[in-house]
Amino acid sequence: MDETRQMTNVNEQEAALVAELFSALSDPSRVQILSALMQGEMNVGDLAEIVGISHSAVSHHMRHLRQMRLVRARKDGRHVFYCLDDEHVRDLLDRGLEHVRHG
Repeated sequence: MDETRQMTNVNEQEAALVAELFSALSDPSRVQILSALMQGEMNVGDLAEIVGISHSAVSHHMRHLRQMRLVRARKDGRHVFYCLDDEHVRDLLDRGLEHVRHG
């Protein structure tokens, strides 16, 4: 078996955390929000307009995405700007989209 493709044993805690991660991605609006953030930092108003949902719905999703460490926030005065937490999130989304688009 190729070393880069070895089976990894997943303990119960890791399995629960991965399941929680995928649960966070189970909402189409959250996926659209994350996809929009792949283009760069945005605030709630920008995201609401792009995704087509209310500001309060975006804020609700952002709380959940922050808790899962998928996004991070930066305050600038009264405005909060969001971006993807790191390149792992971008890679996860890219791979998910590739899987869906190309089987």
